[in-house]
Amino acid sequence: MRWKRILQALFFALAVGFLVWMVAEQWEAIRAYDWQFRPWWLVLSGLALLASWLLEVAVWRRLLRQLGGELSYALAWRIWFLSAITRYIPGNIWQPLSMTVMGRERGIRATATLTSIVTYQLVNLMAATLIAALYFPLTGNLGLLAGLVPPAIARWMSLLLLPLLVFLARPIWLVRAVNWGLAHLGREPLPLHLTTRELLGAWVLVTLVWGFIGAGFLFLTAAISAEPPASILAQGVHLIAAYPLSYAAGYMSLVTPSGLGVREGVAYLLLAPIIGGATATLAALLMRVWLALGELAAAGVGWLVR
Repeated sequence: MRWKRILQALFFALAVGFLVWMVAEQWEAIRAYDWQFRPWWLVLSGLALLASWLLEVAVWRRLLRQLGGELSYALAWRIWFLSAITRYIPGNIWQPLSMTVMGRERGIRATATLTSIVTYQLVNLMAATLIAALYFPLTGNLGLLAGLVPPAIARWMSLLLLPLLVFLARPIWLVRAVNWGLAHLGREPLPLHLTTRELLGAWVLVTLVWGFIGAGFLFLTAAISAEPPASILAQGVHLIAAYPLSYAAGYMSLVTPSGLGVREGVAYLLLAPIIGGATATLAALLMRVWLALGELAAAGVGWLVR
């Protein structure tokens, strides 16, 4: 519908506008920034991201197998990362579409591939919700929003654990909720069957994936920060939690390519009071470049797989 396209364009413009404002706000501090480059911390960041990618491919492959689709790990890696390049196209539908097409070329039903992708993203968001439900009450950090919202909001975030526990105890309710939403969008319901054991196993592993991504962000920040690494590591809880939350927010934005602007904006809002606006801005922007380079390298490895 026309109004939906207008809203999508408006939201995209707001996200990009906020990104521009964020850089402009910190421009003088960025120009005067005392750059430090510590290559071994960058190596640690790369290893943490590699661990996250190895694990997320394994989780997706496991979910696909439960739906009757069998792939070797090498082929699963190929499909996952060759399709990941399409995330930079606005719409967030191109990666699932390309994964479905590549899966069909290997005899996997389109329904099985699509259901495995949706299941992975559901578990992904559940894991990010768990991080939010623990991080905000335990740290009380609301970032730049601290002066705008009541401090009690951070404590109330612990209530996010309730739906997670309900869905964990009754996975069928999660499936019904998803299919209800698909029905209202005019889409076919997913033939999704989850047990508590399967959901719990995937949830734990994907939470670990987020942990590795957060560690990659922490080590990248230590690699470029003007502050000594020890002072950055002392804020490790904030960086390890904030980046997965900002990444998930960017993913849910739907209309911005790979969460452009949204991811960096949320990271800035949460971390500017912790590590400084200039460091938060530079780290968020460089992390996007670092992730893109890593995904291109992973896609290159996947391209060699036959």
